[in-house]
Amino acid sequence: MLAGQPIIILKANVERNYGKEAQRSNITAAKAIAGAVRTTLGPRGMDKMLVGSTGDIVITNDGATILQEISVQHPGAKMVIEVAKTQDNEVGDGTTTAVVLVGALMEQAENLLEWGIHPTVISAGYRLGMEKSLEIVDGLALKVESTDKKTLGKICDTAITGKSVEAVKSKLCGIIVNAVSAVAEKVGGKITIDEDDVMVKKKRGHAMDDIELIHGVVIDKKRVHEGMPRKVTKAKIALIGTPLEITKTQVKAKIKISTAEQVAAFNEQESEALKKLADYVIGTGANVLLCQKGIADPVQFHLAKAGVLAVEDVPEKDMQYAAKAVSANIVQKAENLAAKDLGGAETVEEDNDIDIVRIGGCKNPKAITILLRGSTDYLLDELERAVNDGKRVVMDAMEDGTFVVGGGAVETELLMKIKDYAASVGGRIQLALEAYAAAFETIPRTLAENSGYNPIDKLVDLKNAHAKGEKNAGLNVYTGDIIDMYAEGVFEPLRSKRQSIQSASETAAMLIRVDDMMITQQNKPAGMPGAPMG
Repeated sequence: MLAGQPIIILKANVERNYGKEAQRSNITAAKAIAGAVRTTLGPRGMDKMLVGSTGDIVITNDGATILQEISVQHPGAKMVIEVAKTQDNEVGDGTTTAVVLVGALMEQAENLLEWGIHPTVISAGYRLGMEKSLEIVDGLALKVESTDKKTLGKICDTAITGKSVEAVKSKLCGIIVNAVSAVAEKVGGKITIDEDDVMVKKKRGHAMDDIELIHGVVIDKKRVHEGMPRKVTKAKIALIGTPLEITKTQVKAKIKISTAEQVAAFNEQESEALKKLADYVIGTGANVLLCQKGIADPVQFHLAKAGVLAVEDVPEKDMQYAAKAVSANIVQKAENLAAKDLGGAETVEEDNDIDIVRIGGCKNPKAITILLRGSTDYLLDELERAVNDGKRVVMDAMEDGTFVVGGGAVETELLMKIKDYAASVGGRIQLALEAYAAAFETIPRTLAENSGYNPIDKLVDLKNAHAKGEKNAGLNVYTGDIIDMYAEGVFEPLRSKRQSIQSASETAAMLIRVDDMMITQQNKPAGMPGAPMG
């Protein structure tokens, strides 16, 4: 107010929340998002059915997928969803753990704010707790060699347990580990793996048990001509990026034909040009051709006559993938194709049941394919998500050479050790550190709840075991017993645990410090209720 007149700073379409109202709003939003995925945590977590605006249905317990499918408006909730996206991009697993941890940290902060602890103190305590947590987790890490397929299989098993693919879990983990191992490269003493080198293809089939690992590539096409062989062994593969047909000229031109002889000559010349295109391929010794564009009918005829299996309109991504798998060069013009550009594979075969061409048995392939089969699209989608999660955790473990045990063992150890550490810090930050430690209770508590056990009893038993020095003690979600998770083979990549702690802690520390929210709403059209009148 100035001389009795109000001074308008913000536009009418800006909604403002400040002070305790803004803090409460962010805390409520974070807890709501965490609550949406909390029941999916662990091997016995429940599934969510998500129905989009178009009617598409997704059934899953994958945290990243759930949060990706739901639409949120609150800015604090969007930040929590960003945590899940970051976790998924960086690690590929542990998204639910990260989001549940954010919710727990915000809930603990709510209690501290009610006690009169300043948000800056809480934020500082959380950052201190994060640094101590990462130090403790690094101390709990165990080593794994890139050749230790048994341990890598257990890491994969932990990641996909609880999804709707339990029936083929053992076979699936073996395929995933073999696929990742096949494309791993050692550079400067370090293992490096490109996630895109393991392609996942899915096709409707009789059962999930029909999963295949193909040391090569799968093309979602059929051969272009029935006269071509359905199967070629000891294949020499040519890859051409331009059409094998007579293309239109870039400039407008007219050809005047006035006699039947000229028509015949023109047709003969065109036929000869098309035959030359086929001869360029045949002359290199190639018996398989992948063409990114179309193949004219006369070219198809000549290729079929020479026993060449050809596929046209192959997508650019599949062409590049095939080039890596068979060690071939993609040539832009057929006349430039040479024998040195050809790739090799043991077999190239068109499938009898589905419209695909398998290129398999490649020597030292730089790319590899996992072919998934399932009776329904929903099952195939969940199977694909499971494979992607398993693929990522195996890559993380191989690249870092480290893993930790699961079953809530790490979180319980963090809970105990950070509480001890808090006592040595003192001051109000001690309260923030104790609250930070208490947030880790939510993981074993949720595992117990989702498995049908009393969370208080299981938490007490876990704390008692860790107090006795049993740092690998965790909850067996099937029996309710507190057991050694290392002996049980419940393993997770260290990278997943570090990322979930770091991203959850940083997001909570940032949200706690917000005491003013100014949200600009969309202007309403004139004449609509609530719109400013002229």
